[in-house]
Formats: sequence, C-alpha cells, structure tokens
Amino acid sequence: MHLDPIMPYLVGAILAVLLLGLLLRRLKQPHVVGYLIAGVILGPHGIALVQDDATLSRFGAIGVVMLLFFIGMEVSPRKLIDNWKIAVLGTLAQIIISVSCVWPLGLLMDWPLQRIVLIGFVISLSSTAVVLKLLQDWKEFDTKVGQNVLAILLAQDLAIIPMLIILAAIGDDTGVEATSAILQACGALVIVAIVAYIAIKDTIHLPLSKLMGNDHEMHVFAALSVCLGLSLLTGLAGLSTALGAFVAGMIIGAAKEAHWVHQSLEPFRVLFVALFFVSIGMLVDLSFIQSHGVQVSILVLLAVVANTFINGLILYFLGENWADSLYAGTLLSQIGEFSFVLAAVGIQAHIISDYGYQMTIAVISLSLLISPAWIMLVKYLLKDRQEVSSV
Repeated sequence: MHLDPIMPYLVGAILAVLLLGLLLRRLKQPHVVGYLIAGVILGPHGIALVQDDATLSRFGAIGVVMLLFFIGMEVSPRKLIDNWKIAVLGTLAQIIISVSCVWPLGLLMDWPLQRIVLIGFVISLSSTAVVLKLLQDWKEFDTKVGQNVLAILLAQDLAIIPMLIILAAIGDDTGVEATSAILQACGALVIVAIVAYIAIKDTIHLPLSKLMGNDHEMHVFAALSVCLGLSLLTGLAGLSTALGAFVAGMIIGAAKEAHWVHQSLEPFRVLFVALFFVSIGMLVDLSFIQSHGVQVSILVLLAVVANTFINGLILYFLGENWADSLYAGTLLSQIGEFSFVLAAVGIQAHIISDYGYQMTIAVISLSLLISPAWIMLVKYLLKDRQEVSSV
C-alpha cells in the first residue's frame, strides 16, 4: 500500500483551518471569516492544496441557493412589500451615487463611458450571501435594520437586469442580446407576481399535500423540488438561481404543512454555504495583491468606506435614525458576488483590460474578506446606540 505523500500536508492544512475557525469563534468572529481565510490558504494562490477551484465554486453556488432558500422561509412577503420605498429608492440612489463618484476618476483617467458605468455598477452591489449569513448568526434578521438591508439586497439582485441592459445599450458588444433582456424582464415580473400572491394569500398549500399526509420525507422532497425548480426557471430566464431559491423559500414558509423542512436540511445548508465562502477565498490572488498592494489596498478601503457612508446617508434621508442607518450602511459596505458577473461581462466586451479585470476581482474578494471585521468594528463603536426594534 502506497501512501499519498501530500495527504499529511492536506490533513495538516485542514486541521489548521479548523483550529483557526475555533480561534476566530473564540474571538467572537463570524464563521464567514474562517471560511474565507480557509479558501485563501488552501486555494491555488495559497499553498495550492486545492487546485480544482472550479468544482468547488460550483458547490459554493449551490450553497448560495440553499442559504437564500432558508432565508426565504423566514421572510414575510407582506413586510417585504411594505418596505418597497427603502428597497427601490435606496437601491436606485446607491447606483446613481456610485456611478457619479466614479465619473470624476474616469474623466481624469480618460476612461470611456462604458468603463465608468461598469465600475460604478460593480461597486454599488453588496453581497447577499455574506450579509444575510451575518444577520442570521447575530439573530438580527427580524430587526428593522435587518429588514431594511434585506429589502435593498433583493432589489440589488433584481437591478442586475437593467444594469446589463444599460451596458448593452452604451457598449459595442457586451454579449447581452435584446431577447435575453426581454426574458429577464419577464422573469422579474413573474417573481414579483409570486411574492405579491404569497403576501395576499398569507397561507398556501403545496401541490399534492393531501397525498403526502404526515410523511416528512415527502415534504422535504417536495420542498427541494420547489427550490430547485424555481432556481432552474430563474436561471434559464437569465436571473439569479439564488433569487429563485429565495422565492421558493417564501412559498415553503407560507405552506404550513412543510414546517419540518428547515430542520431537516440544516446540515446541507451549513456544508454548502461553507463551500461558497471557501471558494470566494480561493479567488484572492496573493501574488497579484503583493505586486499591486498599494493600489489594491487603497481601492478596497475607498470602496468599503464609501459604500458604508453612501448607504448610511441614503437610509438616513429615507427616514431612519442615524445610528441604524450607519450600521445598515456598514452591513452593505462590501462589494457583492454579482459584481463578479459584471466584471466578466466587462472583460468579454473589452470594456476593461485584463489588468483591470484582475484588479476588480482582487478588490471584490478583499472587500468580502475584510467586511465582517469592518462590520464588527462599527457595531462595537455603535454599541451604545438605541437597540434596533423588531419589525
């Protein structure tokens, strides 16, 4: 029997990651931080013990679907619709202000209009996966801040559609066709209609629920079928598969006979969500960051701080108190996973160069990596703020 010579190193690395995770939890850091650092260590740009990062990324994408599915089960569609002002006006203002902030830099650097708009779009999006995971861990999901942040995140996920349409309109070739844009718009309308229907009905019944009776396994299978089915449909429509999973979660949450699902699928959610954050950590190219450390650091700092105060000021002018607005702005400070999609569109359409693409990926990845620590710092500084009220 021949032993794999790399196995001891792999076991040692996994052990180190587990110990790191325990240490971070001891320091009251969220699990997200440990997952991200694990990805940096194990990935192709770290000690390269995991080379097939594409496969891990696919598993991670499933993790986001599961995370949004679970979040959807805890969301009240009525509260979400009641919060439309925060969602629509807050997201629209964030996008406009972000593009406006990039504009002077673009003029100074002689950037074309497409690049200015693309970079503005990239920095305007926050991470649904990171923020909702933190809200869950800290039991702040049902607070007013949590509900405001959730509304904005979902509006941002839908905003990717007009963003791609705008890039197609002002660019020479972004790979976005008119038929695809129409399909995406129709898909978005269907999603809105489903949410409105659940809000009106409040309680619904799963198809064939009478035939399933009290068979909990059948309820789990039915719930997963709804989750994956809607994810497939939204994916085929050019929308986020995670968005379909979120709506599926609201459907299951409104179906009272399927209340066993959450507990039954919890272990799968934990596993796949961990894989998602590990895959994000693997995107951090340490050699590129080392070569361009000053530029990357400045851009990450500017993006995180700017997003914090832009979102905070927007929520403040929409009627929230300053402490809660600033905390919500901090939660939305990182650059989100959908920005990877926009960056990919940018390089495919030659809006940004290969260097610009690598810089964008580095800034997005590092903003995701440092945002939990930044959020915890601001949360500590605001610890004397009035306790956020439950919605």
